Amino acid sequence: MTEATRDYLILGAGPAGLQLATLLEASGDDHLVLERAAAPGAFFTRYPRHRTLISINKPRTGSDDPELNLRFDWNSLLTDDPALRFTRYSERYFPHADDMVRYLADVAAPLAHRIRYDTEAVRVGRADDGVFEVTDQRGDVWRGRALIVATGVSRPYRATEIPGIELAENYADISTDPRDYRDQRVLIIGKGNSAFETADALMETTTLIHVAGPSPVRMAWRTHYVGHLRAVNNNFLDTYQLKSANAVLDGTVRGIEKDADGFRVAFAFSRANELVKELRYDRVIACTGFAFDASIFDAAARPALVIKDRFPAQTPAFESVDVPGLFVAGTLSQERDFKKSTNGFIHGFRYTVRALHRILRRRYAGVPWPAAALSPDPAAVTGAIIARVNRSSGLWQQFGVLGDVVTVSDSGAAYHEEVPVAHHREGGLGPAAHAFVVTLEYGPDHDTVDPFDIEVSRIAQDTPGVAHDAAYLHPVVRYYRDGAPGGVHHLAENLENRWDRPDVHVAPLRAFVADRLAA
Repeated sequence: MTEATRDYLILGAGPAGLQLATLLEASGDDHLVLERAAAPGAFFTRYPRHRTLISINKPRTGSDDPELNLRFDWNSLLTDDPALRFTRYSERYFPHADDMVRYLADVAAPLAHRIRYDTEAVRVGRADDGVFEVTDQRGDVWRGRALIVATGVSRPYRATEIPGIELAENYADISTDPRDYRDQRVLIIGKGNSAFETADALMETTTLIHVAGPSPVRMAWRTHYVGHLRAVNNNFLDTYQLKSANAVLDGTVRGIEKDADGFRVAFAFSRANELVKELRYDRVIACTGFAFDASIFDAAARPALVIKDRFPAQTPAFESVDVPGLFVAGTLSQERDFKKSTNGFIHGFRYTVRALHRILRRRYAGVPWPAAALSPDPAAVTGAIIARVNRSSGLWQQFGVLGDVVTVSDSGAAYHEEVPVAHHREGGLGPAAHAFVVTLEYGPDHDTVDPFDIEVSRIAQDTPGVAHDAAYLHPVVRYYRDGAPGGVHHLAENLENRWDRPDVHVAPLRAFVADRLAA
């Protein structure tokens, strides 16, 4: 059976698919979601394996501003229903994954007529008329003029460069019962959160755990990338540095072999001139991450892959670089800011999905990017910018990726919220005589300094003259004249993230805006 052609066909009813469907439903657009599981959010029924999310949940912020509160709520989707805030589902700072499953079921309930569950895409092709055709496991064909892939990184990534890696157990399949590892020596390959989550869960019953990988451990509190090792998963580091049997190995696994006594692993230590030693373990576990599954796509519809074939290559509009009309939403969009910002997480991609919705509406329905009218004078432009940087959750969460764009002409000014910065640079909003792009950003070398060093942390606090040297998050305003860069202004960082002091923040920004508009 071939279904009627939809304007938008979405693969996946996880957080990204539900976020886009919620927005398309509100704008009255024709769309349908295909989900292979029997319920939404199936990923969270299995992951993380030890069931504690690393996305924070803070119901008590001291504020009743829902926009401001989203800065500290990393799990909610963007809806108009105040009851659909994740903070109503749990009070735990790091919630249980089952709470996410319950939450997504409630988000999906009003969209039931738009979702087809138990519908697995087994083939994605393109018809002669350019329409995407998705064939499911029953042989039914679903058609869409635009296809949005929101399946996430749905298959474990296997480090095939390691000989014998197929002998290792995978994070996706391991037992999570610590008793199954009693009195065993365990090697965990990988240095991300899944590796350390696993090590933390098993270290009470094992005799020894080694966590190994070629790169040094990167702490999220230093890099400000929340996908690097989080404190909630780093108890294992104590046991290493305090000489409690466990260790973190820097180097590469040269090979894994199995014999009657367990596993023999050849390991080259990077800090010992590539000295290779043979190490013995009872278990080897691969925690090497996940990747996009492109196997269901025909040649005419298969997107090019990048970053070790883990993600589809994308334009600034989240469209495949070589398959027009195929877009990605959700964690797959992290190809745009890989290990730099927050597209790999709900609290980041909920905003880029909203940006994608606006891009789709502009592309296929001719609807311009939403904008608020402003007076074109420097005081009004400055006031609008100051108000947004002190309240916006989108700029806060998607630092350096999304920016507010203020365009100014003789006829007036317009304030566009949360435009992908790269999309604007490519002319996504159209020509503008004057444009101010407002972002929140860390300093360019923020991940090379110790954030707990008092000298580093105080250097740019509330000091306009050295604001550009700030390592911590602060507003940056870039000016463009007819699309060409024409100046940059940094607002001084502030301990409480309030950038509204008249002499420190407002007056210098107004002078910058006035100078550029006068020029």
